[in-house]
Amino acid sequence: MNNKTTAVLATLALLAAAPAALAQPPGPVKEREPRTDAPPIKPYKVILVGDSTTAVGSGWGSAFCDYHVKSSVACLNLGRGGRSTRSYRAEGSWDIALGEAKAPGYAATYVLIQFAHNDQSSKGERWTDLATEFPANLKRFVEDVRAAGAQPVLLTPLTRREFAKGQLKNTLDVWSDEVRKVATETKTPLVDLNKSSARIVQKLGPVDSMKLAQAEPIESEVEAARAGTTLPPRAAEEARQPDVPTTETGPRGQQVRKFDYTHVGDTGARVFSKLVADDLAAAVPGLRSQLVP
Repeated sequence: MNNKTTAVLATLALLAAAPAALAQPPGPVKEREPRTDAPPIKPYKVILVGDSTTAVGSGWGSAFCDYHVKSSVACLNLGRGGRSTRSYRAEGSWDIALGEAKAPGYAATYVLIQFAHNDQSSKGERWTDLATEFPANLKRFVEDVRAAGAQPVLLTPLTRREFAKGQLKNTLDVWSDEVRKVATETKTPLVDLNKSSARIVQKLGPVDSMKLAQAEPIESEVEAARAGTTLPPRAAEEARQPDVPTTETGPRGQQVRKFDYTHVGDTGARVFSKLVADDLAAAVPGLRSQLVP
């Protein structure tokens, strides 16, 4: 009898013995505790409202929801690219946010509000007047959130990362001042993201801060940064990365990814979302137990 025949016979013997093995009585069952009901969860809700520097794929918001809240927190990112305090309300996005803020069943609901990038824009549907309209819009947001039974939190805008002679050009500082004033006047918690993000970007400098962007810079942009002064942002279509390939039956949507000094990629989102979490814990002690460092 050769080795192959021996192996086949051994396999057949094991198969024949299998039913007998399966018929063996099970081992002792571990004694169970008496059945009880799970205690009710105490859930919280955090709603993020803002522009592309908050939005999915281009801002810090998704990383905040992914890494800096506990599973007891429903974290909803309603940031929309290209929106200002005026257009966000005009298009109906604010109504969606308020609907979410009114949803019952949460121990507390917080609405984090960050605008200014597009209020500063010259585009007709976006721009607002810095001295009058912008602060009035923020105050109205605060009033609406409180009327919905939720708690507003104002954020100063994420800094851009443009430099001149090695110094950060904080083009949103005066807009940040208006947010701070509204927070004081309305007694609303403030996360001073402009201040904290400007500090860390200045520390990184013109070259290393490029690592926070959505895409890689081109060589001329790197060379200029090494000299201390960043080049003006390229046109959106020129700087845009190729779309992700799609299939006939797969997802069809695309997120615009490009190199610039405003939007952030995964690294930037992780850096800035941690700043938000740290400052939010200090500004809103009632939420501290639900935040993750």
